[in-house]
Amino acid sequence: MALSSSGGYVASSSLQDLGDSSLPIFNVERVQLQFSISSDFVAAQVANNVLVLALSTGRILRIDLDSPADIDDIDLPKKSSEIGLIRRLFLDPSASHLVITTTFGENYYLHTQSKQPKPLSRLKGVTIESIGWNPSLPTASTREILVGASDGNIYETYIEQSNEFYRREEKYLKSVYKISDGSVTGLWVSILESRPDVRRILVASPNQLLHFAGRIGRHGQEGSGSIFTKLFETEAPTVQEGTDNVSSAPSALAISPDPPNTSSGEVGLEDGTFAWLTGPGIMYGGLQSSTDVSNLGIRTFNNIKAFDRLKIPVSENASGRKRPKKDPIQGIALTQWHILAFVEGRIVAVNRLDDRIVYDQLVLDPSQNAIGLFADQKKNTFWLFTKQEIFEIVVNDEERDVWKIMLKDQKFDAALHYARGATQKDAVATASGDFLAGKGQFLEAAAVYGKSSKAFEQVALLFIDEGEQDALRKYLLTKLATFKRTFVMQRVMIASWLTEIFMTKFNTLDDTITTKAELVAQTNTAETKDELASVRAEFQDFITRYKGDLDSKTTYEVIGSHGREQELLSYATAINDYNFILSYWVQRERWSEALDVLKKQTDPSVYYKYSSVLMIHVPTELVDILMRHPDLNPRNLIPALLNYTKDNAGPLSQNQAARYLGFCINQLHSTDAAIHNTLISIYASHPAPSEAALLSYLSAQSSHPPPSYDADFALRLCIQHSRVQSCVHIYSLMGQYASAVSLALKHNEIDLASIVADRPADANPALRKKLWLAVAKKVISQQGTGSIKTAIDFLKRCDLLRIEDLIPFFPDFVVIDDFKDEICAALESYSRHIDTLKTEMDESAATAESIKDDIKRLDRRYAIVEPGEGCRVCALPLLSRQFFVFPSCQHGFHSDCLGRKVVERSGLTTRGRIRELQASIGRGGSGARREREVRELDGLVGKECVLCNDFAIRLIEEPFISDTDNKDEWAV
Repeated sequence: MALSSSGGYVASSSLQDLGDSSLPIFNVERVQLQFSISSDFVAAQVANNVLVLALSTGRILRIDLDSPADIDDIDLPKKSSEIGLIRRLFLDPSASHLVITTTFGENYYLHTQSKQPKPLSRLKGVTIESIGWNPSLPTASTREILVGASDGNIYETYIEQSNEFYRREEKYLKSVYKISDGSVTGLWVSILESRPDVRRILVASPNQLLHFAGRIGRHGQEGSGSIFTKLFETEAPTVQEGTDNVSSAPSALAISPDPPNTSSGEVGLEDGTFAWLTGPGIMYGGLQSSTDVSNLGIRTFNNIKAFDRLKIPVSENASGRKRPKKDPIQGIALTQWHILAFVEGRIVAVNRLDDRIVYDQLVLDPSQNAIGLFADQKKNTFWLFTKQEIFEIVVNDEERDVWKIMLKDQKFDAALHYARGATQKDAVATASGDFLAGKGQFLEAAAVYGKSSKAFEQVALLFIDEGEQDALRKYLLTKLATFKRTFVMQRVMIASWLTEIFMTKFNTLDDTITTKAELVAQTNTAETKDELASVRAEFQDFITRYKGDLDSKTTYEVIGSHGREQELLSYATAINDYNFILSYWVQRERWSEALDVLKKQTDPSVYYKYSSVLMIHVPTELVDILMRHPDLNPRNLIPALLNYTKDNAGPLSQNQAARYLGFCINQLHSTDAAIHNTLISIYASHPAPSEAALLSYLSAQSSHPPPSYDADFALRLCIQHSRVQSCVHIYSLMGQYASAVSLALKHNEIDLASIVADRPADANPALRKKLWLAVAKKVISQQGTGSIKTAIDFLKRCDLLRIEDLIPFFPDFVVIDDFKDEICAALESYSRHIDTLKTEMDESAATAESIKDDIKRLDRRYAIVEPGEGCRVCALPLLSRQFFVFPSCQHGFHSDCLGRKVVERSGLTTRGRIRELQASIGRGGSGARREREVRELDGLVGKECVLCNDFAIRLIEEPFISDTDNKDEWAV
């Protein structure tokens, strides 16, 4: 049965189409052997893809199914007539260890890396029915294992392969327990998770199933002694009795194989499953896991289920009639979800979840007998052996219908886990939602409905009719998450609806907090506040995740219509609408909140937009923020700064506009004229009489010419606001010293005018004198008759002024006694100057006479040329042609030789001119021009001796040996 929305159930046939029935879950296939056998199989085992067959001749075939062509053919050490036929094989799950038992009670051990079975002397005479392998395999040895015998004894042994002849394979053998109910037909040992010193043991007999759980003993060295003795002695077993068992009926214990590609803790899957075959049928259950082992057996057997043999249909004989008697189940094996039973030559598969027979196939004829049904615990393969044939039971997607069974049992989480594809998962979600809604669990139903395909309007109306606004909100949130991005219209509509629902919820909670606190004394207001905080966090998550699906205009209107201030700001923050947030706080004159928002902005336009209003109300804090953003363009902030300055009459040192502009100039090194002009405007227009700040700025700018401000603009401002000192500074910077002195004198700034008058210095003494005369005129005009001497002392600061320059500025009635000393000092200075000039004239006359004597001596210079004296260049006789002789050094040269040397060593200009003159003279001609050219050429050629003047000095860079010289002449 499956869940329905009306009564809770619908016919399970409605779910059949949702499963995959293209292939049967189980299929029995005959294995084609690649080799021929000469005798029957008597025993078999399979584990870890290794198949072991025992033949009636005593041979053992070991086949690796990954490479079936390689077969190990193994013989027992003795003949069958001596030890009997092979009765059973026991192979550990890793296929590393094989125990062989014969009909005469002989037992042998064969390791996977060996082909020589070794006798187990300690176990001689023990009829082995089952082995509980150590869960720590694979290892080189079996480690501690339990062996179940046909007489009810359980032995513990430790088998290790040895190549020494005298050494036994078993390190020890000890009887640890004995059951009173026949043979031990099944043994299983496991380690509890996170408890390595605790073991769980299942012991099966024909009529009882025993469960042990407890700590094991430990010895100093592995294999030195029994570890299970302590457990069996100290722990009492939990016993599950069989019902009306037949003594001759088979009994066995089966454990489910390792789950393929799954992790522990998977939904609906325990740590494993056991099945106990008894005469009446099969008892099975999950292997519960727990760190508390005190009642582990009770909890395991409390959930045990029984499958009666009578549920399996009776087989038919050859004539088509049903057999009058039902044979007992001969063998069982467990898959992940089913029980495989071999009965009356048929393979029957029973689903463990609902006891439904899902497969019933006749495999063997009545004349055929089976050796057994086996399972490969590691590889999840299943095998049926007869004396002549091998069959594999192939499992194909056995969990395909698990989700439907879980759904029928109302295990919705497990059903959803095993559902495949959107159709199956949708069926689970819809049924789960209907079930939860029917029980009044609307919030849980909303989460499930949101993932189902149930009609949107149907679910929404259900919650609205039930008044479940919280469930409706959860449903819409879940549904919104399932819509793809391409469903734009649906996402926008749901998101807008959710906004309205959230606002209604907020108002309801606020009203509840207010009214219940007043009207109901027992109301827990704290719980309502906690719920309000939770819904607010949910709303914050909603707008953050789905802000792209919300239309901003609609959302603002919806939230604003409910008067939800905090949610309005939360939404604006989520969509980064800082203009709205700032405008909101500014309108409410919440300046600290506005500044907190502004601090987080990176868009310069936001600063420009709100700087005007913030500069008026919180100038200091705003400037602090602006100074932390050097990426702003200060030019765009000038209107706000000027607007602030207009209404600010505080001290200039506290003017925040001047502070920010100073930061831009001094720290950011701004050269924008607008910035500098604005700062000058603030300094000049400030009502304070002091010009210290303005002069400090102007001085700093003059130290790094050219200044960044507009000098004409600054001058106009300073004149407009009577900033005399600043005007004088600007005039001086512009080089208009006369205007600067005139302005200073106009405002009686004598000292300032004197400083400016000295600035031309030595560059323009005439201008400097003119400026000082203007200062002198002002000083003399300001002094009374008795203070003329003081005025003259002041004017001594300029060394260019003389008493005669000052006399015109004195009043006509001034008595000469007031500056008699100055006049006398001036006359004495003139007398000394006249004497100095007379001395210089005498010295000049003597120098002229000396020059005249030198000129006369030059006319009488000569040089003696000896007969046979050669040219200093070509060594030919000097008198053979025209020559030059230098009297100072007595060196003689032919004219052409000297000209050639001069051309070689002269500069480009001189060289070109000499060649030009030589060419012109060579063309002939006469007259004054030729004589002028000859004199010029002689002057260029005979200017200086090429051996002892500048020409010779330049020769130091030339090598002693040239390319044309014979280097052998220099050999020593």
